[in-house]
Amino acid sequence: MTIAKLARKTVRELTPYQSARRLGGSGDIWLNANESPFANEYNISCSRLNRYSECQPAELIQAYADYAGVPKEQVLTSRGADEGIELLIRTFCEPNQESILYCPPTYGMYAISAETFNIATKTVPLTADWQLDLPAIQDNLDGVKLVFVCSPNNPTGNLMKRQDIEALLDMTANKALVVVDEAYIDFCPEASTVDLLNQYPNLVILRTLSKAFALAGLRCGFTLANNDVIELLLKVIAPYPVPVPVADIAVQALSPAGLAKTKFQVLDLCANRAYLQAGLSMLNDVRVFDGYGNYLLVQFPNADALFNALWDHGIILRRSPIENCIRISVGNRDECEKTLAFIREQLKQN
Repeated sequence: MTIAKLARKTVRELTPYQSARRLGGSGDIWLNANESPFANEYNISCSRLNRYSECQPAELIQAYADYAGVPKEQVLTSRGADEGIELLIRTFCEPNQESILYCPPTYGMYAISAETFNIATKTVPLTADWQLDLPAIQDNLDGVKLVFVCSPNNPTGNLMKRQDIEALLDMTANKALVVVDEAYIDFCPEASTVDLLNQYPNLVILRTLSKAFALAGLRCGFTLANNDVIELLLKVIAPYPVPVPVADIAVQALSPAGLAKTKFQVLDLCANRAYLQAGLSMLNDVRVFDGYGNYLLVQFPNADALFNALWDHGIILRRSPIENCIRISVGNRDECEKTLAFIREQLKQN
């Protein structure tokens, strides 16, 4: 018997999520993972590393609650928003009986996390303009415990209509939780659904410090929900999910000085996004979709050939499941200029 045969059948047949790091690449410009180009400095103390961390560090919970504008009882922190996805699935879905529903094209980890725990998945594709297909969702809610909605959506970059999210919350009342993934909401905070938490007990919001806060390597995420949901998640979360240095750095990032720095960097990235969008829009046969995060989805005449040329030139972007589309993270101005210049020259040759 091989070792592989000892594994669960579900795991043996699982196709893992192809993260940017797994896909690899070699180059000088990395615009494939929606990371921030800013590398900020923090103070780290080693004086408490001999002790376990708190399960939910009080200072960190309060700091993020203040930032999000919610009571601390509505906040849970975890190892990135990805762990929040898993916690929700483990807490609310019965294996081999119930399912989640999500709307592609969207973030791939919803499906993979569900499959890992033997939870079925249902898909209702977004409409032609990448909005929720509410009638189709309603027709597919039997046995569904979690509905995942990403806004701004990855990889398309668009916002879901607020009235549709509210309609979905009404539709699923007392049946399922609606999980709004707001990983990129810091780039458009006015579009957050956080103000709906008190109105809808079935609303859950996922957040992260990976994007706007330039802390992708920290792995610090948050789940915002009503107290009943938070208490259930605390039953299944690991005993010490947030390492001491992670909590310390996150608190610094959420301090008044840290928030001011993040706000400035977000404005800078939004300006670079506008620069990149304007430049790409001027190219023949190129379509740039409106984006509200720190990335743009762009459709090219021959995306595969262009992607490979960029890759070989050391400009690492991200293929999209959408035909002839490439997702481009917004980097610093120099990275954006070099990427735009190479694309412009490459398209001239074809």
